[in-house]
Amino acid sequence: MVLNPVISKLTGKLVVLASASPRRLEILTNVGLKFEVVPSWFKETLDKTLFRTPQEYAVETAKQKALEVAKRMPYKHLKTPDIVIGADTVVAVDGFILEKPVDKQDAYRMLSRLSGKEHSVFTGVAIIICHELEGQQIEYSVVDFYEETKVKFADLSEEMLWEYIHSGEPMDKAGGYGIQALGGMLVEYVHGDFLNVVGFPLNHFCKRLGDIYNTHSESPAQSVKSEPCEEKWTLVNKLSKCVENGEAEGWPDDEGDSAVPASTSRGAVHKLNLVQPQCGSYRNSDFPHRIVDLLDGFKASKTLFAASKLKVFDLLTSAEGLTAGEVAGKIAASVEGTERLLDASVSLGLLMKFKREGTVAYRNTEEANQYLVSSSELSLHGYIIHCNDLVWHLFTHLEHGVQEGCSQHQRAFGKRSDDLFQDSYYSSKEVKLRFMNAMHSIAKVTGRDVAAAFDLSQFKTACDLGGCTGAMAYEFTRAYPGLSVAVFDLPAVVEMSNHFLPHNQETNRVTFVAGDFFNDDLPKADLYILARILHDWPDEKVNVLLSKLSATCTPGCGLLVCEIFLDEERRGPSRALLQALSMTEGRQRSAAEYSLLMEKYGFTQARIKHTQSFLDAILCVKQ
Repeated sequence: MVLNPVISKLTGKLVVLASASPRRLEILTNVGLKFEVVPSWFKETLDKTLFRTPQEYAVETAKQKALEVAKRMPYKHLKTPDIVIGADTVVAVDGFILEKPVDKQDAYRMLSRLSGKEHSVFTGVAIIICHELEGQQIEYSVVDFYEETKVKFADLSEEMLWEYIHSGEPMDKAGGYGIQALGGMLVEYVHGDFLNVVGFPLNHFCKRLGDIYNTHSESPAQSVKSEPCEEKWTLVNKLSKCVENGEAEGWPDDEGDSAVPASTSRGAVHKLNLVQPQCGSYRNSDFPHRIVDLLDGFKASKTLFAASKLKVFDLLTSAEGLTAGEVAGKIAASVEGTERLLDASVSLGLLMKFKREGTVAYRNTEEANQYLVSSSELSLHGYIIHCNDLVWHLFTHLEHGVQEGCSQHQRAFGKRSDDLFQDSYYSSKEVKLRFMNAMHSIAKVTGRDVAAAFDLSQFKTACDLGGCTGAMAYEFTRAYPGLSVAVFDLPAVVEMSNHFLPHNQETNRVTFVAGDFFNDDLPKADLYILARILHDWPDEKVNVLLSKLSATCTPGCGLLVCEIFLDEERRGPSRALLQALSMTEGRQRSAAEYSLLMEKYGFTQARIKHTQSFLDAILCVKQ
């Protein structure tokens, strides 16, 4: 088999697949390749209008996925991979890339467009070879290529289209179909690599690995090491998809003429020791990109805040989208200002921009539909508005907060911080609901991860102290059918809890109990949950609460603390360190510090879980 001679070359090497696709994992596992899976965090936000062909877009996206993982692993995973494999598959018809459908109507639109026609499936693949240099520097060599397969759909009846759409299979597939499953019934013929349509061109990949690890001459990746720096940078720029007039040698011009005969698979090799690219172009390592990204960071945040405040994402849920003029009319804004806001949101990966009947239209990305639409089950809209209306103003006075070492509520709002806390719960119904909605959105997005952090099936009753809307409690009862949860919070919170009842879920195992956890007796439970509580309070208040919990709990009772954990060495980037700058009376702690704090009150056997979500978790048991 073509891969067998390569496997021995990879023995002892750390090979990483930068994709969570179960189909790619299965294809590579079946041929005996040993590898780890580290899904890429690269957001697929490259502007498709900057690419002449769909295959160029697929290759560049694959490259950015792989580079993101290659550069993250030494820092986040504390190990440097030898090889990182990235891939991106796109479906294209008439030169137009079909994304994953956003809803059933979008799936219908895509599949109708493919009915009775031949289309192309392109998979771009990037192989990143990592070389560790002196001084902990890492050099990255890139081998990339693409494969094209032609697929012809049969003429599809309305009945067949909707039968397939209602199966649910199209919703997470590029182009709206999966050829390896039910989607195979739609296909009349396939010309080319079938596995390429599934998601990974195995044959071409194996040949490329053979070229890299051949024993007769230098591999393509190694051969570029002899290039002078200026020539190497020129090559990178020629391959960059953001360079308007540069063309890589041997690539076709607009008419299809080329120094290399046209084929269905092409490749390139070049070496990078650069920072994370943006817009598909590579960036000069001598320029302070990281600092400039931080410098402009507030503009990106405010773009998100403004679009959320104006409820732009609520308007763009349809696959048909809206033009800038149409959006401007609905939000009572200028067309020019709206267009600039929409284009900025596209650049941040929050919206998609496309041609619709000769005009430019905008629609949400899948991520925006899930997290930014105010009515979505996992919407962060409430928390975003809270950040815009409250947190943003506090941070505009950060220099005063640093100098004075205290919260800037008085300077920002003309009130002390405790007054604002009282306002959140005891002022108008509108203000109260706005604050609770912010807390609800964080808990909703985080609750599932926290509930799954540990096996809590041994506990039958739980008490969520300061559980606000019950969002966390409902996620715990969803995860554990035998668990009942009491949400213990202030009377003003409990009386509003019915505004946040979940849809399509049993609610009788969640109850609400009014009280003050500093002054009133706590409900009896097997497990107590403190989510986003301890960091808010000064040490004396924390001591009061933990002393009360220690006296209430019997041996074997559990305590689950959910907070953002500081990095043990206080190195970034860290959400906890940034949150600490709000200068509340409380403080952020590391997992080790929380563990020692719990042990002081008789809670031991600490187990720690970093969830990669809003909150991390530590589970202790009362001795």
